[in-house]
Amino acid sequence: MKGFPLAGLLRLRTLQEEQAAADLALANADRRRAEKRRRDTAEALAGMRLPDSADDLTWQAAVAARAAMRSLTIEAGAAQDVAAERATVAGAAWSAARTRAVALGKLEERHGRAVRADEERAEQLVLDEAAARTRRTGPTDPTDPHRPTQGDDR
Repeated sequence: MKGFPLAGLLRLRTLQEEQAAADLALANADRRRAEKRRRDTAEALAGMRLPDSADDLTWQAAVAARAAMRSLTIEAGAAQDVAAERATVAGAAWSAARTRAVALGKLEERHGRAVRADEERAEQLVLDEAAARTRRTGPTDPTDPHRPTQGDDR
């Protein structure tokens, strides 16, 4: 069977798809970590209470801690947005790589079917030629039970 002429390109496209899938998996893991960090900081911020009664220094420390936690929550939200965008881009890259690999895979399948059809046609031609030759010359094996004998009207 003739080899697929684009086999090297198909291997490259398959490797590119696998790399894009790995990149997507990493981007999704980063996105999940960023979401968890944002959730955790938001919960920590929600759990922070200002003291009901405290001196000025304690009150200022509590306000500063709450402001710092609010900043961390905003930062975690921004990191989540960046991670989500990276996951979206990685998903699009994987989808494009998959499309290219699948298209070449379909070409390879079509090539294989065409080669098999050519081989089957060639084999049929050989069989037809052998049958035609046998009909023209008659069987050559004297022990062949289908061989015409003298006086046989076959």
